Amino acid sequence: MHIFSIYTAVENIQEIQQIIDAQFRLNEVVTVTLLSEIQPDSDNQYLIVNDGILLKLDWNNEFPPFLFPLPIPYSPENLLAVLYARLNNYELAYAFCEHNRALRKQIDAVNCIQNGIEICPPKEPAYFNTPDDQYRFLHNQAIIIHYGNLTGSGWHQQLNQYYASAFEIAQTDDARAFTGKHWATYLLDNEELSAAEKLLEDCISLSISTDAVHELMSVQYAVWMTQLVVPYKPALLERIKSTLWQVLQYHEKKQNKAQCALLLIDASHIANITDSFSESLGYITRSINLLNELDLPELLASANHRKGILLYTWSQNGNPQFLRPAMEAYQLALKIFTKADAPDIFAEIQHHLGVIYSEIPDEVRKKSIWAAVSISSFNEALSYFTREDNPYEYARICNSFANALTKYPDAKLSDNYAKALSFYRDALEIRTGALYPGERALTILNFLEAAWLVSQPNEFAEQSLFNEMTQLAGEVKNLVEDDRLQEQAKIHLMRLEELRLVL
Repeated sequence: MHIFSIYTAVENIQEIQQIIDAQFRLNEVVTVTLLSEIQPDSDNQYLIVNDGILLKLDWNNEFPPFLFPLPIPYSPENLLAVLYARLNNYELAYAFCEHNRALRKQIDAVNCIQNGIEICPPKEPAYFNTPDDQYRFLHNQAIIIHYGNLTGSGWHQQLNQYYASAFEIAQTDDARAFTGKHWATYLLDNEELSAAEKLLEDCISLSISTDAVHELMSVQYAVWMTQLVVPYKPALLERIKSTLWQVLQYHEKKQNKAQCALLLIDASHIANITDSFSESLGYITRSINLLNELDLPELLASANHRKGILLYTWSQNGNPQFLRPAMEAYQLALKIFTKADAPDIFAEIQHHLGVIYSEIPDEVRKKSIWAAVSISSFNEALSYFTREDNPYEYARICNSFANALTKYPDAKLSDNYAKALSFYRDALEIRTGALYPGERALTILNFLEAAWLVSQPNEFAEQSLFNEMTQLAGEVKNLVEDDRLQEQAKIHLMRLEELRLVL
C-alpha cells in the first residue's frame, strides 16, 4: 500500500524512481508521480522535487508542525533523509544526512518532538538573512516549547510571545494561519478561551486553503465545547452543531475515518445534552463501528465511555431498558480506563455502575447479588472521590449511594434506610444552601422519603429524627423556586404535623 508520494517533473522521474528502487522495499510505500498530477487536497503525505525539495504545510496533523527551510537542496541523500524522517524511520534519516549538519539538526528536532526525547530550544541568531528565516525560527521555537520535552525550565513563560511574534511577521496567509492554529490550541489548553476564539476567527478570515479552514474550524468548535455549561445557551449549541457538521462532512469526504470517529463522539455528546437521545445513540454507534474497524482500543474505550453515559442518562429519564446496555458499554470502557491508568474516569464509571446495579431489573433471588456489586462499585468511587480532595463529587456519590441503599433488598443485620440517612447527611454537609441550593433541596427530599421508613430504637431517637425532618423540610421553600419541589416539601410538612399531634 502506497502511503507517500513524490511529485516531480518528467525529466526527473527515472532518476528519482531509481533512488527509491535502490532502497529495500521503499517502493512499496512510496510512489513517484508527475508534478502535473499533484492533488493538493489529497490526504496522502507528499513532497515535491522541483528546483529543490519542497514540503507542504501539514494540516492533517501527521507530523510535528516544525518548519524546514525551503527549498531543501536536492541530492539523493537529502531526499532519502527527508523521506525516511517522514516515514518515522529516524535511524535511516540520520544516516543519509550525516554530511548535512543543518538538515540533521532539523530532523533531530522533529524526532525529539515526536518521540518525547529531551530537547533544548536553540539560541536566537544574531541576525536573520530574510524575514522568512525569522518567522520560521520564531514558529519553531514556539513548537519546540509547546510540544517538546524540554531540558530546562522557564521556557513556557516565553511561549506566548514566540507565537505572537511568529504570527505577526508570517509572510503568507497560509503560514500565519498555520502558526495561528497551534497558538490557538495552546490558548485552548490554558483555558484562555476568548483569546483563542478571536485568534481563530482572524485566521479563518484569511485567504487560505480548504484544508486550513476546516482544521481551524476543528479547533474552533473545541473552544466552544469547552464553553458549554449548564444552563446551555441555545445560540452556542447551534454554532457548535453547525461547525461540527461541516467539519464532519469534510472528513467524511476525505475518508479520514479516525477523525470522523472522534467528531461523532462529540456529536453524540451534543445530541445527548439537547435530549436528542436517538440521534446521540446513532452517532456513538457509528463512531464505535469505525473504531472497531480501525483497531484503535484507546479511542474505542472513549467511545464506549460516551455510550455508557448516554445510555445511563437515558435510563435515568424513565427508560430502565437501557440499564443493561449502559452497563455493557461501561464494562468495555473499563478494559482501558483501569484504576491504575485512569483513576478519575474509572471512579466515575464505578459511580454510575453502582446506580445501575441497584436499579437493574432481575429476579428477586438475584437482587442481593446486584446489591453486593453495587456497594463495591460505590466504595471504589468513594475511594477516589474523597471528601477532602473532591467534595462536590463526594457529595454527589453519597447521594447516589443513599438512593441505591433504599432500593436494595432488606438486610437481616442492618437497616438500609438508616445507612441511607447517614450518606444523605454526608452529602448535605457539603451541599449547603449557599453553594448548592438546588442539589441541597433534592437531597433533602430524598432524605425525607427514606426517613419515614427508618426503624428507631427508642422515643428519644424518634423525636430527634422528627425534629431533623421538620427543620430540613422547612428549608426547601427558601432554597428553590421550583413549584414541584416546594409541593413535595409541603406534603412532608403536613405529614410531620399530623405525626406531631400523635406524638
